[in-house]
Amino acid sequence: MENRVIFHIDFDYFYAQCEEIRNSKLKTKPVAVCIFSDRGEDSGAIATANYKAREYGVKSGIPIKFAKARLKDRKDAVFIPADFEYYSKISISGMEIIKNFADIFEYVGRDEAYLDVTVKTNHNFETARHVAQQLKNEIRKKLKMTCSIGVSPNKLLSKIGSDFEKPDGLTVIKPDYISEFLSQLDIRNIPGIGKKTESNLAEKNCKKINDLLNMDVFELNSRFGRKTGTYIYNAARGIDLELVKEKQPSLQYSKITTLKENSKNYEFLSTNLLNLCKQIHDISIKNNKMFRTVSIQFVNEDLTIKTKSRTLKKSTNNLDELEKISMQLLIESLNEQELLVRRLGVRISELSDLEGQGDITSYF
Repeated sequence: MENRVIFHIDFDYFYAQCEEIRNSKLKTKPVAVCIFSDRGEDSGAIATANYKAREYGVKSGIPIKFAKARLKDRKDAVFIPADFEYYSKISISGMEIIKNFADIFEYVGRDEAYLDVTVKTNHNFETARHVAQQLKNEIRKKLKMTCSIGVSPNKLLSKIGSDFEKPDGLTVIKPDYISEFLSQLDIRNIPGIGKKTESNLAEKNCKKINDLLNMDVFELNSRFGRKTGTYIYNAARGIDLELVKEKQPSLQYSKITTLKENSKNYEFLSTNLLNLCKQIHDISIKNNKMFRTVSIQFVNEDLTIKTKSRTLKKSTNNLDELEKISMQLLIESLNEQELLVRRLGVRISELSDLEGQGDITSYF
């Protein structure tokens, strides 16, 4: 296959950086953007933190009270409630800039996207380096933000590359540099490999990506299953055949609530979920929208997140249908649920108009 040229663009500490745009005085301070629960005081979790806060071990997912304890000696530390509507507006502006540099644009989330720039760069990685720098300059000029970009022949390597020199990084992985680049990295640098997989591989004294080259695909498949084992085998060699596919930000509506108590009791969760369904349905009716995909989300007691989704054959705005699918997803999720659920959410997406035009700022 002829070499493609792929960018992965990742905005640095996005939510906190958005807050720094709103108030430039924050740039010199440790900043943590928080998702406060309705249990009062410091109940909730950190959504993201700037690099000054990360120096003290404050990172996304940890409880707010832990973050405050770690920053107790920094009297200038700032804890800000998340403002997702504002972040979405900044994201929309950023994605409009990014799209102009792409042959093919694939939206991933508020703060990241893939670009195929093979045609634009004429397959040339030095040209790609210049284009990536131009993109970074444009983001800095128009949004006053930094982003990190990975440039490589595929999505996997570009994602690894964008994380390599954060913040404000630019990493180019040419085809003849892939093996050398990967050899210096830890196994955890492969997207999707977490602590459990890392621990399993450590039993084989396998800590660096280079160590994985000594394991054949059959051993990896026996340890992790065929799909995951094959993925790890290919990732260690920088192999990824997934194409960048045209995907724009999708309009979505979501509601999430902090439960009065942590639970995995079906009756308790279903009561809360039906209430969320009613709220989401009211929003869709107000905005004249139909939906095709329904998702429910658990935020577990350890702050890990679990999501299940179902896509319908046809779009609908029927409340009974929304409730029915949500209950089915709840039952399926609880069948394999070990942890207690702390927060519960529902989301509708793949929206279409009943009539008129919806609000472009209503991104998830």
